[in-house]
Amino acid sequence: MDNKSLKFSSILITLIMIFCATFATAQEVDDESEFTYDVNSPNGPDHWGEIHPEWSMCNQGDLQSPIDLTHKRVQTTSSLGRIDRDYKPAKSTLINRGHDMMLRFVGGAGHIHINGTEYQLNQLHWHTPTEHTINGRRFNLELHLVHQSADEKIAVIGIMYKIGRHDSLLSMMEPYFKALSSTKDVEKSVGIVDPREIKIGSRKYYRYIGSLTTPPCYQNVIWTIVKKVRTVSRAQLHAIREAVHDEAEANARPVQSLNNRWLKLYRPDDFKN
Repeated sequence: MDNKSLKFSSILITLIMIFCATFATAQEVDDESEFTYDVNSPNGPDHWGEIHPEWSMCNQGDLQSPIDLTHKRVQTTSSLGRIDRDYKPAKSTLINRGHDMMLRFVGGAGHIHINGTEYQLNQLHWHTPTEHTINGRRFNLELHLVHQSADEKIAVIGIMYKIGRHDSLLSMMEPYFKALSSTKDVEKSVGIVDPREIKIGSRKYYRYIGSLTTPPCYQNVIWTIVKKVRTVSRAQLHAIREAVHDEAEANARPVQSLNNRWLKLYRPDDFKN
C-alpha cells in the first residue's frame, strides 16, 4: 500500500471511530445491568457518572433530566406550535433491557418535526413511577417515545399516567411482557404496532432542553411532556414491573436541578384542551 492510500485509510478509520463514538454517546444503553436505581447502591443514580468515563455526563452535566415541571418557572407561549406527529404502523420487537421493557420499531415508525428538523420514532419504553414531576407531584407511569434525527439529535415525547382505566397499548403488550419476564437482552417480535394508537389527549405540553434519563445521560435532548395525565390500570402497572423482574419497585431517576434553563408550556391561542 502506498503512502497516499495508507493516509486515506487512516483518515477513514478515524472518521468511522468518531462516528461510532458519537452514535454510542447519543443512545441509551441496551444492557442496563451495570447500573441501578437504588439510591443507596454504589452503582445508584448518584454514581452513574463514575461507572464508565463515557457516562461522566450523568454526574457533571448541567442539562440533566428529569426535572420538576414547576409552574413557578414556566413560561406560557403559543409560538411553539402543535406536536407535529406523522407516525405509521411498523414492525416492532420487545426487549427486556434489565430495568425496563423497550419496544423497538424496525425501520422507524414515522416521525415528528421540531423547528424544521425531522426526528424518526425509533423506540419507546416505560418508567414507574414517573420520572418528571409536576409541581412536585409524581404520578404512576411515564411513557417515553424516543426519536432521532439524521444528525443523531434526540427528541423525546413523555406521557404521564395515573391509576384509572386501562391503557390500550399496554393491554396489547401484556402477553409479550409475560413471555420475556425471565429473559434479558432477548428481542421478541411483536408484529405490527401502530404508534398512532397512543393517545395524547391534549394539545398543551411542556418543552425544555435536557438529557437522556439513563446512562450515558447524553444532553441537548429536546423534551416534550404532554400536560394531560392519562390513565393506566393497577394491574397493568403491576404487570410491567413484574415483567422487568429486577427486584426493584421503581426505575425512575431522581429529579435533577433545572439550573438556568427555560421551561415553556405550549398553550394554543384558542385555549381549547
